Amino acid sequence: MGHSKQIRILLLNEMEKLEKTLFRLEQGFELQFRLGPTLQGKAVTVYTNYPFPGETFNREKFRSLGWENPTEREDDSDKYCKLNLQQSGSFQYYFLQGNEKSGGGYIVVDPILHVGADNHVLPLDCVTLQTFLTKCLGPFDEWESRLRVAKESGYNMIHFTPLQTLGLSRSCYSLANQLELNPDFSRRNKTYTWTDVGQLVEKLKKEWNILCITDVVYNHTAANSKWLEEHPECAYNLVNSPHLKPAWVLDRALWHFSCDVADGKYKGKGIPALIENDQHMNCIRRILWEDVFPKIQLWEFFQVDVYKAVEQFRGLLTQDNRRVTKSDPNQHLKIIQDPEYRRFGCTVDMNIALATFIPHDKGPAAIEECCNWFRKRIEELNSEKLRLVNYHQEQAVNCLLGNVFYERLAGHGPKLGPVTRKHPLVTRYFTFPFEELAPSTEESMIHLPNKACFLMAYNGWVMGDDPLRNFAEPGSEVYLRRELICWGDSVKLRYGNKPEDCPYLWAHMRKYTELTATYFQGVRLDNCHSTPLHVAEYMLDAARKLQPNLYVVAELFTGSEDLDNIFVTRLGISSLIREAMSAYNSHEEGRLVYRYGGEPVGSFVQPCLRPLMPAIAHALFMDITHDNECPIVHRSAYDALPSSTIVAMACCASGSTRGYDELVPHQISVVSEERFYTKWNPGALPSNTGDVNFQSGIIAARCAINKLHQELGAKGFIQVYVDQVDEDIVAVTRHSPSIHQSVVAVSRTAFRNPKTSFYSKEVPQMCIPGKIEEVVLEARTIERNTNPYRKDENSINGMPNITVEIREHIQLNESKIVKQAGITTKGPNEYVQEIEFENLSPGSVIIFRVSLDPHAQVAIGILRNHLTQFSPHFKSGSLAVDNSNPILKIPFASIASKLTLAELNQILYRCESEEQEDGGGCYTIPNWSALKYAGLQGIMSVLAEIRPKNDLGHPFCDNLRSGDWMIDYVSSRLISRSGTIGEVGKWLQAMFFYLKQIPRYLIPCYFDAILIGAYTTLLDIAWKQMSSFVQDGSTFVKHLSLGSVQMCGVGKVPSLPLLSPSLMDVPYRLNEITKEKEQCCVSLAAGLPHFSSGLFRCWGRDTFIALRGTLLITGRYLEARNIILAFAGTLRHGLIPNLLGEGTYARYNCRDAVWWWLQCIQDYCKMVPNGVDILKCPVSRMYPTDDSAPLPAGTLDQPLFEVIQETMQRHMQGIQFRERNAGPQIDRNMKDEGFNITAGVDEETGFVYGGNRLNCGTWMDKMGESDRARNRGIPATPRDGSAVEIVGLSKSAVRWLLELSKKNIFPYHEVTVKRHGKIVRVSYDEWNRRIQDNFEKLFHVSEDPSDLNEKHPNLVHKRGIYKDSYGASSPWCDYQLRPNFTIAMVVAPELFTVEKAWKALEIAEKKLLGPLGMKTLDPDDMVYCGIYDNALDNDNYNLAKGFNYHQGPEWLWPVGYFLRAKLYFSRLLGPETNANTIFLVKNVLSRHYVHLERSPWKGLPELTNENGQYCPFSCETQAWSIATILETLYDL
Repeated sequence: MGHSKQIRILLLNEMEKLEKTLFRLEQGFELQFRLGPTLQGKAVTVYTNYPFPGETFNREKFRSLGWENPTEREDDSDKYCKLNLQQSGSFQYYFLQGNEKSGGGYIVVDPILHVGADNHVLPLDCVTLQTFLTKCLGPFDEWESRLRVAKESGYNMIHFTPLQTLGLSRSCYSLANQLELNPDFSRRNKTYTWTDVGQLVEKLKKEWNILCITDVVYNHTAANSKWLEEHPECAYNLVNSPHLKPAWVLDRALWHFSCDVADGKYKGKGIPALIENDQHMNCIRRILWEDVFPKIQLWEFFQVDVYKAVEQFRGLLTQDNRRVTKSDPNQHLKIIQDPEYRRFGCTVDMNIALATFIPHDKGPAAIEECCNWFRKRIEELNSEKLRLVNYHQEQAVNCLLGNVFYERLAGHGPKLGPVTRKHPLVTRYFTFPFEELAPSTEESMIHLPNKACFLMAYNGWVMGDDPLRNFAEPGSEVYLRRELICWGDSVKLRYGNKPEDCPYLWAHMRKYTELTATYFQGVRLDNCHSTPLHVAEYMLDAARKLQPNLYVVAELFTGSEDLDNIFVTRLGISSLIREAMSAYNSHEEGRLVYRYGGEPVGSFVQPCLRPLMPAIAHALFMDITHDNECPIVHRSAYDALPSSTIVAMACCASGSTRGYDELVPHQISVVSEERFYTKWNPGALPSNTGDVNFQSGIIAARCAINKLHQELGAKGFIQVYVDQVDEDIVAVTRHSPSIHQSVVAVSRTAFRNPKTSFYSKEVPQMCIPGKIEEVVLEARTIERNTNPYRKDENSINGMPNITVEIREHIQLNESKIVKQAGITTKGPNEYVQEIEFENLSPGSVIIFRVSLDPHAQVAIGILRNHLTQFSPHFKSGSLAVDNSNPILKIPFASIASKLTLAELNQILYRCESEEQEDGGGCYTIPNWSALKYAGLQGIMSVLAEIRPKNDLGHPFCDNLRSGDWMIDYVSSRLISRSGTIGEVGKWLQAMFFYLKQIPRYLIPCYFDAILIGAYTTLLDIAWKQMSSFVQDGSTFVKHLSLGSVQMCGVGKVPSLPLLSPSLMDVPYRLNEITKEKEQCCVSLAAGLPHFSSGLFRCWGRDTFIALRGTLLITGRYLEARNIILAFAGTLRHGLIPNLLGEGTYARYNCRDAVWWWLQCIQDYCKMVPNGVDILKCPVSRMYPTDDSAPLPAGTLDQPLFEVIQETMQRHMQGIQFRERNAGPQIDRNMKDEGFNITAGVDEETGFVYGGNRLNCGTWMDKMGESDRARNRGIPATPRDGSAVEIVGLSKSAVRWLLELSKKNIFPYHEVTVKRHGKIVRVSYDEWNRRIQDNFEKLFHVSEDPSDLNEKHPNLVHKRGIYKDSYGASSPWCDYQLRPNFTIAMVVAPELFTVEKAWKALEIAEKKLLGPLGMKTLDPDDMVYCGIYDNALDNDNYNLAKGFNYHQGPEWLWPVGYFLRAKLYFSRLLGPETNANTIFLVKNVLSRHYVHLERSPWKGLPELTNENGQYCPFSCETQAWSIATILETLYDL
């Protein structure tokens, strides 16, 4: 947590296409691409068009990123490639897997805006923007006096609508020349140029601290643009878009119809020029169907000329030498559209016709009959087209009438009055720059290219259309169906797909873009959702070359966040315009504030290195845009102030439009408004219509809230809380998480006019937590005595009779809105001020600055000061004091550095049953569940879930806010344990002393900060005590190695038998009750939570399968030695116990534990420096003879090598005994014969054998328990005879002892046994050779069916595998495919031929490898069942009571051996096989990494059900699962 550079991690996953996901980043961030689990181990290359430092951006130029793998680690969990982001814009990345594209997306880097003479940074959240309609600024020399209003009102950004020459309609967005400054701004004697504009913009930036942006309009141009006459190809005209001809014919017909209505020609048919009611509308509908459509016969454009087609068909039929090209039989006759769209110009495919209509002979009658069939089919096809055109015409009529209704009848519409040529019945869709002629004559023009090229389509917008589809292209019927809401002055531009498709247009618009970027700091993309993406990309690339930190804003009306994101990510839009006017009430307005920015109050501190999360676009939240209807009409004049305050409190950019603050009571039309804005004049009177000042409208309050908005953005008030106090009152809190100051704005909205609607005088009381420092602003909308509003002829004037009364920075007792404020305490350290209002009338706001209760403020300062040892993030707001608890003067790391790994087990872990044994238990969260561990990991697992999502509503956070129970639990649990653990508890308690003094809503955040600091420090201390393999290892290795801390511990009662008192370095402690010194060696739990405490904690087999991975690889040599020697002390009958039972309750019922124990001694000797010294260590024998009572430690010591020799002797001699206390008291399921234990060595083969059909002496040890299914007392997998892994382990032991004896390290060269009354000596050399010579001969199932070594050829069902056992009492069990042979491959690879081993491993991979574990039985076996359910009791012999425990479910630990075997043999097969194997291993392990990271237990399970499904009966974390995966990583 030490570094403060912000790093975001993007995990790449196979086939993941994230084009619709927005990833927002800031300059200075580092972005790391890492491999998700599906890609680990694979050859992945990441490409991006983010340029090299110092290079210019080229969208098409991609480069590959180099992978960095810190310290060339074992696995891919830490492998990354990175970008240091220093440039703003949109950048693409994608990645290849080999040569296949496998996924990709975009990242958007925010621009950094600079302003002022000192060029200081203006954060995006500080932007306060005001839109000006440029044409209303008047002559250029008067601009400053009009723009000054924005400066005085506290805005820091001005948005100008286009400054270019306007088209005939005078719409601000219809430009006649994109490169020319509007001549209206010049005077007769003075022409102004772009240079003058540039100087003004520069002055505003440097002297006024105001940035300027303007629109770019790419979609259309004014119909009277001169350049369009020279380059008609830039528009959609009837030459390049002939598909529009039918729509054009309809458009002209409607125009003529409109002119006739205007001239009164339809009065007699019920349509006067003034449309006033539904009856008139119905008449229009009738006339269209009866008069207009029949005249223009649009269907003919889509039909075939029947006579011509039949004659052509007849000609082809009668040709003598005609060849019918065989056409596809599935192709049916259909109309082929005439690309030129002439009437009856369509055709059909004659080949299909000839293949469809075949005369039965060559006679004229047959031919005539054929032609008639053909004619009939063509007529059918034509009538289908007629129906289609009628369907389009129906929609056209509906759209047309909808438009007429809005424009002439609707209450909220413009009420245009009578139909005239200036205000026709419907807007025209196409230009017509010619003399008006009769409709039929006009139509002839559409086929004359020199005329048709000037018949161009206008632009507009289509409701609910797909924004990614261009509605003017072929395939869209928008113009024909009259679905376009048309701007009848702007021609839609036709770019094509690339600059070569329309060179003039691309070049012209690029110049226009460069001109804009030269003089302005940002652009607003007008009509962005209809601008072709590739065009906008190209233009913005050009703009960013000139203005690298270009601020790009846009409005999107796509109706879907996914679609919005496509535009935002591809274009690198900095802020999306969001409209407060879209809110239909105050509650919705408040919701928008919460939606568009900030995090919840009391949010967790996120680490600097964290995953990159999808974002929503940064908002420019506007109380009104220039397109919105007037809020005074829509809501009321009284709402201007409260709504603008609510918007200004949002944690994003905010904005407004000129006219809102002056309370102009109508929409300022972008088309028709020609008056000028008012000027700034401090001395002007309210009645003065041409000037404004602080007395006008809400300007004075606007200035205050703009300043506040900028302060909150600049000072890091990033947390937001919105409270709907009642239906009209919204309180927005902005909170700073570093200084814990809040600003609370209470606004009483006035969506309904207070003069005509009822508002209650009673305003609910409000509770504000903390101490109110001041009232930043209180403002009320009031009436004043002036003349009422009259619309001025020259100036855009507002309502003079309404203004605001404001007071700034006053004390609470001076407020006129607050009646009284009482202080109540909520809990010991929480001030809450209860506010009672008296004048919070509709249209009022009051803003409080609130700090914490001073006592709590000090506590937080002290906390932050102590937290700086973990992260520099806490520097701001920290407070150093001298009188804190002395323990806090010591850095936490130095207290914790004294902890042993066994003590860390107590601080970090301990599951419920371990903790109960020590007299405690895990903490339970009400309404949720108990924590998995009593130690810190239990809490950290929950926090890791809720921190990234800021889930402050989680029951865990609720519990922390409700009381100190969890806080006290954490510290008291440790303090009660004394020693260094107690010191850690006291440090936490001292920190918690301050934590308890802060407001409850902040407790989750600071509790998390304290614990994460302590936790990460403790983990570092754990790793420092481990081997260099762990210390230098990957994250995966490190986190897996913590399994060693998790599993190895000492409870109140030590689980291991006592070691010899003469042994050095044994850990001791004082017994708390007897006060005597006692040994306290760690023992290894088999798994949590089921095998963690009491008699069931320690098992011989589990301990020694897990010991190499958990203790030797992690460098915990002393603990490993003590465990080896403690178990050695319990040797009896030549066996190591299965269930240890502290030695006194041991059960010697397994054949394999002793061989795993020997394997661990061998590993110890090889891995530990001077490891062979262990052979001389004293072993305190508990049972020197099979029948002796347990002896106290130290009574009889033997060196370890003697105990080893005894084991080997006893096996060669043969072991036979009956378990002590045999019967239901030690095993309630076992049948009598099962208690008889046998083991021995076959004289011929040297194989260790043993067991019988009623017991199970290997790890597959499930004993039947069901009476219903009649399997009680029958082992599911007896594996008697010679089990393959035991043969491998014994071979490994014999070979190792042979090597040691040759070096005279082990004093015995042979075993001596009595056979038939004679003493027989078997040397280790001979024993080793016997196993070597017989193993493959007897265990390998040959590919050759006639192999003589095969005793039971009829039982073979898979060839090329190794048997699971040899000599089983049920011979077919030998031939079952199970994963056990892979263990033999790892411990005794010399037994296997490389090619045969590889083949067997390939079969195992195909048949047994699951996502996390290995299937314990071949899925082709008839008793296979992959789902383990220990609670199920039914009649099924193979399943009841979990009988299939080892008959299919996927166990994790064998995966380690399988992967290690593959790695070993792949190295012998050459580099290519080895590389492929390394990929497989990394890929399989990546799933274990994901499981480990996601598991609240932070471990790997014992087993899963088939295909990796969760198994509820499995241990959640198992020692041997963790160990073998760690061993695999060690082998990598």
